[in-house]
Amino acid sequence: MRHMKILVAELFGTMLLVLGGPGSAILAGKGIGTLGISIAFGFSLLVAGYAIGPVSGCHINPAVTVSMWLMRKTETAKVPYYLIGQFLGAALGGLLIFGIASDLDSFDATNNFAANGWGEFSPGGYGFAAMVIVEILFTAVLVFAVLSTTHRSFPAAQGGLVVGLALTLIHLVTIPVDNTSVNPARSFATAIFAGSDAMKQLWAFIVFPIVGAFVGVLAWVAVDDAKLEDTMLGEVLDELDGA
Repeated sequence: MRHMKILVAELFGTMLLVLGGPGSAILAGKGIGTLGISIAFGFSLLVAGYAIGPVSGCHINPAVTVSMWLMRKTETAKVPYYLIGQFLGAALGGLLIFGIASDLDSFDATNNFAANGWGEFSPGGYGFAAMVIVEILFTAVLVFAVLSTTHRSFPAAQGGLVVGLALTLIHLVTIPVDNTSVNPARSFATAIFAGSDAMKQLWAFIVFPIVGAFVGVLAWVAVDDAKLEDTMLGEVLDELDGA
């Protein structure tokens, strides 16, 4: 029962993030611009954090779930429930936005569904290399911010605010590069409705945020009291040494 509550909480939280983040870009982007969209992403995460944080910790991002698992803050048995909830919630959020936007005859999901991309699909014309750097670096920044809020000396009530502001900052910097992913579920939510071109590039917005999660964990271990051998990475390294 506890695991199913996590799944449902992550479903609702991720749906809220998609409605507020990509939803603001799709339905109100021309009016609020990059600043407004960035704030909408941050507010969405902030609200979700306080709403479902007590239930699941409000990961609502597979990269965050991976980082929490690497730090042994999320049990292995719970990881599938987090991921299933996140991707189901993302799909549901995307479907709701698609249903609203489709009411306009001028709507074209292939050109206006906030999908992530590089090259001709980048808002600023940035290429593959820039996208890779952005997704690894800024996912690491997000993960670092999340892990900082789990430190025993950090006031728990302020966690949502810090991570929400971090996500706002990330979007302000990176929307022009690739529409900002740092979250495979968010990318999935828009790609499945934006069409085949977005789907062809979706793999990168799953792989590189996950790589960024590993980088973020290593960065946090470098400044925290935790030791590498206490993490899942340390366990893997021990197994390799013993092989």
